[in-house]
Amino acid sequence: MLLDVLLIAASVAFGIPIAIRAWRALRLRTWSIDLLVTIAIIGGIAIGDYLESAVVGFLFLFGAWLEGRTLAKARRSIQGLIDLSPTTATVVRGGERVEVEADDIEVGDVLVITTGERIGADGVIVAGSASINEASITGESAPAFKEVGSDVHAATIVESGYLEVRATQVGDETTFGRIVELVEDSLESRTRGARFLDRFAQYYTPAILVGAVALFAFTGDLEKALVFLVIACPGALVISVPVAAVAGLGNVARNGVLIKNGEALEALARADTLAIDKTGTLTFGQPTVTTVHVDNANLDEDALLTLAASVETSSEHHLGRAVVAQAAAQGLLLEIPTDVEVVSGRGIAAHVGPRRVHIGNYDYLGTEGTAIGAGPLRTVQTLEEAGQTVLLVAVDGLYVGFIAITDAIRPEAATSIDHLKKSGLRNVVLLTGDNEGAAHSVAEQAGIPQWHARMLPHDKAEHVRGLQEEGARVVMVGDGVNDAPALATASVGVAMGQSGTDISMETASVVLLGDRLDQLAHASSVSRSTLRIMKQNTAIALGTVFALIVAVLLGALGLAGGMFIHEASVLLVILNALRLSGKKKEGIPTHDAHQSLVRV
Repeated sequence: MLLDVLLIAASVAFGIPIAIRAWRALRLRTWSIDLLVTIAIIGGIAIGDYLESAVVGFLFLFGAWLEGRTLAKARRSIQGLIDLSPTTATVVRGGERVEVEADDIEVGDVLVITTGERIGADGVIVAGSASINEASITGESAPAFKEVGSDVHAATIVESGYLEVRATQVGDETTFGRIVELVEDSLESRTRGARFLDRFAQYYTPAILVGAVALFAFTGDLEKALVFLVIACPGALVISVPVAAVAGLGNVARNGVLIKNGEALEALARADTLAIDKTGTLTFGQPTVTTVHVDNANLDEDALLTLAASVETSSEHHLGRAVVAQAAAQGLLLEIPTDVEVVSGRGIAAHVGPRRVHIGNYDYLGTEGTAIGAGPLRTVQTLEEAGQTVLLVAVDGLYVGFIAITDAIRPEAATSIDHLKKSGLRNVVLLTGDNEGAAHSVAEQAGIPQWHARMLPHDKAEHVRGLQEEGARVVMVGDGVNDAPALATASVGVAMGQSGTDISMETASVVLLGDRLDQLAHASSVSRSTLRIMKQNTAIALGTVFALIVAVLLGALGLAGGMFIHEASVLLVILNALRLSGKKKEGIPTHDAHQSLVRV
């Protein structure tokens, strides 16, 4: 008698939280798995099978606990990120140093940071120098040396030195704040498979209830109907996709890749074609001026560079920044341009004082009516065939000379492209607005068989759209404003997190925080493993339910035994998904400086 009382008490204790969840779901007009288990517990008590009802309640709650624990572990990378956020900062106000909460930092505040402290906001160094660990942003644990004029990011650590930093972005607007928000959004997003399972449960649960009633009506065996009802609960099926998606997203986040939602994860796994930009993507995006050539007797090299750099101060293009940097290095005094006109992918024009200056490629100057002689064109062609980019300069409609620029290819580019091909992105094409010579040189070094040069932003988008019309599932990688249309058009848009522009990162569904293609190779590998495990988990869950139903109908299985096997399948699905959390960058080139974004 005492044993029965204890079993009934246990059944009620286990059943109450399950019944509460079932009631909440019903109020939202949702048929949940909790409803089936609640009915089974009540039925077990009603027929006097107290042991069965207690075991069912315990196993179901234990399975729910395992599921919650697994999801919490996968989400721990979020807490690891949040823990990196600085809580306080020292700022200069009213001529004095005061300590304030990090949330109270304002744009324009000057922050004082010493050795061992975290930087509280994005900003520019106005005094001092330091070695900074930027692993929280780039995954790069090797310290970077920063001095006056350098940009720094919130949540990075001053390993040695002293800095005064003027805040330019604070709170959620910092690079680190956006990273945390993106990771949180990605883990909360729903994959296509998860949404399908939600819809599936809406029909499956009432169907099982009807089936259990029909079985009881046909056999008159209430216990068999209850067993049928319990073991038909697709608990493992419901978590089969979400637990794999969260584990996969957590893995890539720890390795410096932000995938903004579950759909992007699945799309990356299914992709078969890679379209990739050149400047800032395959190359460092830090081009340097190699030649300033003058073809006008009224100008010298400094005068030509001054005019060009003055115009390019209004451009955010990598090549424009290289021209400005060269002028700054030579100590040239620049003017503020007016009437600026940017023709994306072609060139830029502006007034510098009374003179109208055009800078761009041959086609751009041609459309502006500027004639260029055969001699200069041969020189330009020779430089371009050698892989350099040449900016032609015209003043008041007359060609006056050119500036040649080169950009080094990333050392991991060729190996990463090879691994991306092996991961499933078999077709690779380079799309660039640069000249044929530069495109051919970089494509050859990176091992890319197809390339297209002198492409405008809409040309890149149209090429991606054309590939998709042929049946390709395209991943587009880029970093500039001119890549945004193609990123939006592709099945998966991938942006560079450090060198990329804000618009490219907003448009893309995947962001490479360390600007390294080997991060994309790892993300591609993890996404395909995630999709494979989703399918495996679904097969395990459906196979288990089918086998249990057959066993019940044949009278070979009781309620407790069925529930035990059912929960064992839940555990198996969870363990299978957890394999993704430990997936390493196997066979992908890296070095000691590239470690996890977050160490959990």
